[in-house]
Amino acid sequence: MAVQTQWYKDGVFYQIWPRSFKDGNDDGMGDLYGVIEKLDYIKSLNVDGIWFSPLYPSPGADCGYDISDYMDIAAEFGGMEAFKTLLYEAHARGLRIIMDLVVNHTSDEHEWFQKSRQRIDPYTDYYIWRPEKPDGKLPNNWNSMFEGGTAWQWDDVRQEYYLHLFAIKQPDLNMDNPLVREEVKKVLKFWLDQGVDGFREDVITFISKAEGLPNDLPIPGAAGILKYNHGPHIHEYLQEFRRDVLSHYDCMTLAEAPMVSPRKALRYISEKNPKKHDIDMMIQFQCMCADCLFTDYVPLRFSLRRLKRAFRKWQTKLYGRAWNMLYLENHDHPRVISRYGSEKYRTESGKALAVSYLFQQGTPFIYQGQEIGMINWRPESTSMYEDVQTVNQHVNDREKKRLKLYHRASRDSARTPVQWNAGKNAGFSDHEPWFYVNENYQEINVEAEEQDPESLLNFYRKAVALRKSLPVVRDGKYREYRKRSGKLYVYERYMKKRSSNAPDPGRLLVIASFSKKPQEMKLPKGFDAGKANLLLGALSGEQEAGFRETGVLRMPPYGAYVFHFDS
Repeated sequence: MAVQTQWYKDGVFYQIWPRSFKDGNDDGMGDLYGVIEKLDYIKSLNVDGIWFSPLYPSPGADCGYDISDYMDIAAEFGGMEAFKTLLYEAHARGLRIIMDLVVNHTSDEHEWFQKSRQRIDPYTDYYIWRPEKPDGKLPNNWNSMFEGGTAWQWDDVRQEYYLHLFAIKQPDLNMDNPLVREEVKKVLKFWLDQGVDGFREDVITFISKAEGLPNDLPIPGAAGILKYNHGPHIHEYLQEFRRDVLSHYDCMTLAEAPMVSPRKALRYISEKNPKKHDIDMMIQFQCMCADCLFTDYVPLRFSLRRLKRAFRKWQTKLYGRAWNMLYLENHDHPRVISRYGSEKYRTESGKALAVSYLFQQGTPFIYQGQEIGMINWRPESTSMYEDVQTVNQHVNDREKKRLKLYHRASRDSARTPVQWNAGKNAGFSDHEPWFYVNENYQEINVEAEEQDPESLLNFYRKAVALRKSLPVVRDGKYREYRKRSGKLYVYERYMKKRSSNAPDPGRLLVIASFSKKPQEMKLPKGFDAGKANLLLGALSGEQEAGFRETGVLRMPPYGAYVFHFDS
């Protein structure tokens, strides 16, 4: 059994959506050659590792989350040879590699499914099959999250229905079958033996369905979720994977967990109780619901109070008991500046968002393009969208209404090619890209950000380096001020000295404005402006003089600051 060093607690990760990161062989598709080309850029962000969205062979019904072979790399990304080169080059730079583990479902083109539908042993029960009911009705009332209707699809070969919680081409695996769990363990071991450093586990809390697959409450569009999320054997199966494979490697696991609370999360990630430590960290969705109701497709007005409440719950309830995963963007959500910030104040609001989460306790993740302030894509027609989740939303609505919703909510906005420069196709490829390039690439691109010392890109570099240099960020407690403010986010990180001989860790005060208008704020009680050390953010000479004298911070729109004080 390997020694688990918890190295991830000191790290910051960068997420790559491989199709859209960089095309290295000029065929229009992002690939591992492009990633290898940009490894030094990734390292310059001061991050410690890369999480790759799926790289496996796939028909592409859900952009790689419909996997047809778990033990290979898709030819379009360069195959296993390119992956081994990438792994070597990344490790040589001190960058760890995290793979996406997608085992709730496979592609319907996977060998297992093709044999299962033909009832070829041992694959017959690898998936969840049910006959038509005697009265001709479906097996139950569960909905597909992507298709907008039933989660059951009739198969003419087998003459039965199969369950698909997502797209029709993503049949759910039957994890209750011990042979399926053995297959999962083979996949884990295969990639760990290749040298990867861990896994992000896709909708892993869905893998254990309620026994008998009973009907659920008729929740519009989500019937079934109470019967398959956190199912009866979920902890048993996750513990089995940890015991039989993961515990034998110094690796990390990160679980995607829709509709999870801190209390529920502690049943999976508790560090105090080995029986409740199934995985190391959890991707919660509450911080992504500050402008929507459960899903991006039920939009609400952005509420800073709601965002702060989500942050506060996870910071306080997990402290000393489990480890947080921190993020504000990934491939499953539109761009955060367009949602929580301001496209008019793109750089400023990008900085405010950055400090809002980067100095909390946990392991931060930065999504490709987030560091340069990429914003939502705005095409002229709904026909230009490709994401399976998007195109099945509100299909009967008028074009104008659907387009407005897609602009606001579609995952495609996070999947446009990374904008490297103002040249052809934003420097992503010399060939016609697989997907549309955002038209703002001449203004927003890495090359332009590199040339501006005050750019968002350079701010991210400074912020990441700063958080890693301060023990109080890793180990300190969280205290929030101005909780009821809808315009200011103010929080402190503080801790006691580790020993009498240790240096004073001090106190960190993070202040971010979420207003398009200038704001004033008096420092909380106990903070002396005359002794404040400004580590991040900018104050003019006049601003600083007034601040030192009065303790009142006068901020421009979306001002962002990190101060350090001696204890």
